[in-house]
Parts: sequence; structure tokens; C-alpha cells
Amino acid sequence: MLIFKIAFLEVSWVDLVDISLVAILLYQIYKMIRGSLAVNIFLGLLSLYLVYLVVRAAQMELLTTILGQFMGVGVLAMIILFQPELRKFLLVIGRSTDLNRDFFKSLAHWRTRFHDDFDIHQVIEAIKTMKATRTGALIVFSRDTELKSYIDTGDPLDAEVTKRLLISIFNKNSPLHDGAVIVYKGRIKAARCVLPVSENDHLPPHFGLRHRSGIGMSETTETLVVIISEETGRLVMARNGKFLKGLKLKQVEQKILEYLHNEEPKKWDEVPVEPEPAEPQEVKA
Repeated sequence: MLIFKIAFLEVSWVDLVDISLVAILLYQIYKMIRGSLAVNIFLGLLSLYLVYLVVRAAQMELLTTILGQFMGVGVLAMIILFQPELRKFLLVIGRSTDLNRDFFKSLAHWRTRFHDDFDIHQVIEAIKTMKATRTGALIVFSRDTELKSYIDTGDPLDAEVTKRLLISIFNKNSPLHDGAVIVYKGRIKAARCVLPVSENDHLPPHFGLRHRSGIGMSETTETLVVIISEETGRLVMARNGKFLKGLKLKQVEQKILEYLHNEEPKKWDEVPVEPEPAEPQEVKA
């Protein structure tokens, strides 16, 4: 149905819906990559495409041919350039659907039955000790996937999760302490693993490489990451690119169990936390 007409341009309800959906899609993509290096590439490609539309409408044959050849391989170039962002976008779509949460809930419970024998108290006791001794740690919990590509970057272990083993791995004198531990099916699959670093520019400035790696891992995979700072001993939990800090050990245990049993709340970051103690101020004599 025609709504109005501007010169030679006829606008219908379908056109308005089409334009609105494209605008929403572009905004969501921009919001997802905002703060990263990919936003400049995205805006550059978008500007180039708008120029292509203008020169084609103006019937500039030479420019249209040149830009048309570039647009012909533009989709392939975008897949290569935006591979991490596309993966993140598809993960967000999958997480946001009720079908993924409800229909596959029984399947997820069946797949995570092996966690019934997982001794979470061994992990909590290790975390408690490492916080007290300010031992830096990076622990990745994977519920559904083995993360083989990340396991291959470290040293395979396939060992039972125990307090002593975790403390030994992250000991400053251990050759395995520099990197992440990956826990899958209730076992430590590998240590000294390399994780992807987050490009989010809005993270707190005091977050170092360990924190950015843990948050980056949570952005690109369906994992729960526990990070302990070597400088302060403070604990941060990362999930879906979001992070929580100032949690009590009981809350940490609850979040890990909720993740392993696929019983997480819809809004993962809605949890009461205690305010962090203020940094000691240096007093000049």
C-alpha cells in the first residue's frame, strides 16, 4: 500500500518496515563493536557502500564499475575482517532466544550430568588460598564444548580438579602459571593456555592482560572465567563479556554451579556485591 510519494520515489509500508529493520540491525552491529578497532573498519566500509550507491544513481559508469568490483568481494572481505565480531554476533542471537533457553534445557541437563561428581569445594578452597596469598590465576570453566583450539595452545593435563593442583599450577615458581587453566567435564584439561584478549576500550584502566584475556574468552566462547589479580588478590568473574567483582566466596560457588547446571538467570550481572575496599592512601610525613 502506497503511503506517500516524493517526486519519482514511492514509499509504502513495506519500505518503512524495511528501512526500520536495516536501521535497527546497523545500530545493533555498531553497539556490539563500539569501543573496538573493528568500528573504524565498519564505518569505512559503510561509507564506501554509500558512495557506491550515489555514483550508481548518478550513472557515473567508471566509478560504478570500480566500486562494483570491490563490492563484489565485499562480503568475503567482511567475513575475514569481522570473523570475531560475526562469531560474537551469532552467539548473542543464540543466547537471546527463548528457544535456546527452554527447548534445549533438558538436553543441556543431560549433557551436564557429569558435573554431579564435580567437587566445587576444591575450587573454592583453592580460590580462597590464592586470594589470600595474592596468587594470580585464570580459570576457564566450559560446560558444553571442549575448547580444543585453546587447549592445544597449552600443556595437556587431563587431571582431577583439586585444591593442591590448582595452587601448584598458579604458583609463581611453576612453569605452568603463566596462562589459563581450562576445566571441562569436571577435569583440568590443560594449563598455560593462551586466551583471546578483549578489545573493549571501556574496561577499567587497572585491568591488566590477565583480566582482558579472561573477559575476551567470555566474549568469544560460552564459558565462565574466574580471574584473580596478582597485585591485589581481588576476584573477577567474566561471562558473555560482562564481569562481576566484589563477590563473596559463597556467591562465586553459586555462580559456578548455576553455570555448570545451566540454571543461570537471564540477566547474569544482576547479583548483589559488596563494595570493594578503598585503596590505601600514601601519607606523606
